[in-house]
Amino acid sequence: MIYDRIKTLREDAGYSQAELARKLDVTRSSINAWEMGLSTPTTPYIVELAKLFHVSADYLLCLKNEKSIVLDGYSEAEIKLIYDLLKYFDKHKN
Repeated sequence: MIYDRIKTLREDAGYSQAELARKLDVTRSSINAWEMGLSTPTTPYIVELAKLFHVSADYLLCLKNEKSIVLDGYSEAEIKLIYDLLKYFDKHKN
């Protein structure tokens, strides 16, 4: 569910609910309500969450299960570095 994805992405990014609220210009109680499944973010906030966490809106909305990283806005050198890191991690998996 979307509330699980929001919480997991927030925790994986190392943000508190208050920090995420500041980034989105909403209240901490709004973030809490989203994560508890008491309310759902509006479309503009879903877009902002997807951008912030570099995932697709489809992933956030649980329409896709595979996680992807959106690289829009990064330079070619930065994208190459990200791919190099992924190759490194793939090579060193157990």
